[in-house]
Amino acid sequence: MKNTIIVGALGLGVSAAMLAFGFYAGSARTSIAGSGPSMASMNRMEPISLDRGGVEEIVRDYLVNNPEILAEMQVALSQKQEEEQRLAQQGVIEEAGDEIFNASYDGMIGNPEGRVTIVEFFDYNCGFCKRALSDMETLVERDDDLRFVLKEFPILGPDSQKAHIVSMAFRKLAPEKYGEFHTALLGGSGRATEAAALKVALSLGMDEAALREEMKNPEINAAFASTYDLANRLAITGTPSYVVGGEIIFGAMGRDVLAEKVEMARACLDGSC
Repeated sequence: MKNTIIVGALGLGVSAAMLAFGFYAGSARTSIAGSGPSMASMNRMEPISLDRGGVEEIVRDYLVNNPEILAEMQVALSQKQEEEQRLAQQGVIEEAGDEIFNASYDGMIGNPEGRVTIVEFFDYNCGFCKRALSDMETLVERDDDLRFVLKEFPILGPDSQKAHIVSMAFRKLAPEKYGEFHTALLGGSGRATEAAALKVALSLGMDEAALREEMKNPEINAAFASTYDLANRLAITGTPSYVVGGEIIFGAMGRDVLAEKVEMARACLDGSC
């Protein structure tokens, strides 16, 4: 991404230099054609070379002598791209609101009727997700108007895929215990695998035969496919990632940042944003 920005900035720099050169050349011609310098002074003017080599030399000299322009353009280009991405993401959030906030296959912790919703894309083997678990628990404990939606997004290999299949099956059979299951598996030590997920499920009283049967449900893989597609549209490539109101937060930014975004979303609902 950084290289792309640099190349883009370089291209803008070249374009700016070309425009500057074009303006200079045009101005010179205007002076010659109009009531500008005398014929004697024009004869003393350096000839303007418009061949490719001449233009490239002028552009090179311009950038070498003004290197700070590239840094300024890199910042401007980065800001422009970020703003374009933000607007595109907002459009997806508006268009796919139900899919993001109210998908039937997602887990939910907190107040089901909460006015403000945080949506988290997570993987049970994501170390940052594990460290962010306490953020979710504290936010839900302190805010009884908060609804926390959990989008199962297994992207860290086959173990994650199998652990999430167990999780999806468990949620379908015992949604009232899903929060306990999620906390135990994500907060546990070691790698989340099918065996580890089954162990947690059985410890919470799940019938193994029923669970294994539900794990075969094709709706589980269909739900994963929908989540992958949604993540792609939102430009989400890692975990944890959050959607709060009309904004996406990439990475484990901490409880305070999430709490601030929740209050901003609440203010918007109250017409104060």
